[in-house]
Amino acid sequence: MLIAGFPAGAWGTNCYLVAPAAGEECVIIDPGHQAAQGVEEALKKHRLKPVAVVLTHGHIDHVASVVPVCGAHDVPAWIHPEDRYMMSDPEKALGRSIGQQLMGELTVGEPDDVKELGDGATLALAGMEFSVAHAPGHTKGSVTFRMPEQAATSGNQGCPPVFFSGDLLFAGSIGRTDLPGGDHAEILRSLERVCLPLQDETVVLSGHGPQTTIGRERATNPFLREVAAGLGDGAPQRPAPRRGM
Repeated sequence: MLIAGFPAGAWGTNCYLVAPAAGEECVIIDPGHQAAQGVEEALKKHRLKPVAVVLTHGHIDHVASVVPVCGAHDVPAWIHPEDRYMMSDPEKALGRSIGQQLMGELTVGEPDDVKELGDGATLALAGMEFSVAHAPGHTKGSVTFRMPEQAATSGNQGCPPVFFSGDLLFAGSIGRTDLPGGDHAEILRSLERVCLPLQDETVVLSGHGPQTTIGRERATNPFLREVAAGLGDGAPQRPAPRRGM
């Protein structure tokens, strides 16, 4: 499997291109602020043909390049219905103080073809499967995408399970919950339901920051440790480092 990722724009949002191998069809995850050029460079470098854009949530730092990327390649965008409005109304999604700063520099709106994600769905795209889990807390419509472990075959060394966590889980932290639609207790429940059952070797590719694993976060991430210990909603709200929106 090929995963090409790069941080884009003012918030360093990770955009990923996922394909079975170079020279094949691919899926683009979270083409955010100023990501379009990086997407085109990665497509050319790896000789990839996009078939879809999938979005972990609707904040503008994850969706700002959806319209140009989908339009250039005539592909649909997938997003959870509770976050769909954010593509056209980032000011409502971020709050007036942040949203007004952005409205002058960004062209917002939906691509021509928008499809809605559901909890527990399996997307079969580009010869791959992505399991969708609704994981609210950062936003009401946040989702994650999980790809199963791939066994080694002739010419392929295989790979562990891969988990695209969006802004639910970061290396050492979790997503912020102080924007409209955010909820600290809800994100803790999502961590418990979505992250804790995953295998330790699962590779975590998040919306911001470096790659990690579930095992590493289970052992060191203070929020995941609190949830695993059963502290849950009763735990004090310690501030999370703010990454992105």
